[in-house]
Amino acid sequence: MQVEIIKCHGSGNKFVMVDMVSGEAVGDMAAFSRAICSHPDVESADGLLYVVKQGDYYAMRMFNPDGSEAEMCGNGIRCVARLVRERYISDDFFTLTSGGGLYPTRRAELINGEIEAYGVDIKVRLTSPDFGFAAGAESHIDKTIPSLGEDMRFTALNLGNPHIVAAVEAIDMERLVEMGEAVTQLKGDFPKGINVSLYRKCGDNAIFVATYERGAGITYSCGTAMTASSTAATLLGICREGEEIEVYNRGGMVRCLCTIKDNSLVTRLTGNATYQWRGVAEWNGTEITKIEKQEIFHNENDAYERFVEAIAK
Repeated sequence: MQVEIIKCHGSGNKFVMVDMVSGEAVGDMAAFSRAICSHPDVESADGLLYVVKQGDYYAMRMFNPDGSEAEMCGNGIRCVARLVRERYISDDFFTLTSGGGLYPTRRAELINGEIEAYGVDIKVRLTSPDFGFAAGAESHIDKTIPSLGEDMRFTALNLGNPHIVAAVEAIDMERLVEMGEAVTQLKGDFPKGINVSLYRKCGDNAIFVATYERGAGITYSCGTAMTASSTAATLLGICREGEEIEVYNRGGMVRCLCTIKDNSLVTRLTGNATYQWRGVAEWNGTEITKIEKQEIFHNENDAYERFVEAIAK
C-alpha cells in the first residue's frame, strides 16, 4: 500500500507525519514507526506522528523510533495542528487531544512574517505515578535524586509525559547521556522511564535546554522538555511568570508563557511547524520497500534556516 508521508519539524525536532483521517490505516503502527524512522531516505526522524480522529476531536498519536508510544509531544503537536488547521477546520482556535489529554491550540503569528507557527496550552502537574523517586511526596521541586547523584537538583513535572529537569551553570552533554541511559535501568525510581533535561539561563528571561528523550535519545529539541524547563525556571524564580520566556535549543528557539493560578500550572508553548517535504512510502505491512519524494518545501526550509542563523548571532 502507498502511505502519504510529510517530513516536518518543530524547532529542529524532526518527524514523519501520516494523516489517517483521510488516509488508509497502516496496520501495525509501532512497526511502521520503526521502519520509517530508520529508513535512509527519510534522513533521520525523531518520531512518527499519526493524525487521527477520536470522537469529536482531532488527535495526535506519537511513536518513538523504537516503536514505543509517547503520551505527548510538544513539537509534534504543533505540526499536527498545522495539518489539521489546513485540511479540516477553518478556525484559528481549536482543541487537539493526545494521550487522553486535551490541548487548546491556536495558530500563532508568522515567525519573521514567513514561518508557520502554532501555540499549544499544556497543563503541568507536579505529581505522577511515574515519579517512583518521589513516592509519597506531594511534589519534587529542586531536590536531588540519589540514584542520579547528589550534585544536581531536579524538578519533576508531568506534562502528559514525565520529565525531570535541572538548572545548571553549564550543560554537560556526556553527563546528560549517562543519566538518560541510566533511568532506563532504574525501574524503581523511573517505572516507565523519563525524559531528562538540563537547562541554563542564557539571557534576561531566556534559557537554553538540552534533552535526552525517552525512546529517542539526544534530539535537537523536545517541546515538552522546553515547556517543563521553562515551568521549572518560573517556579524557581529564574524566569518571570506571565512573561514570554525565550527557550533556545540546538534546533532553534520557541517561546513559553507560564501561568500560575489557583495552584494550577499552564504553560503555552509557541513555535514553528515547518514542512520539509511530502511524498509516499510503499509499505507491505512489514517493511518499507520504497520512498518517493513528491514535493520539497524549499521556501519553508530556507526561511527556517534564516531564522536559526539570525538567533545564533
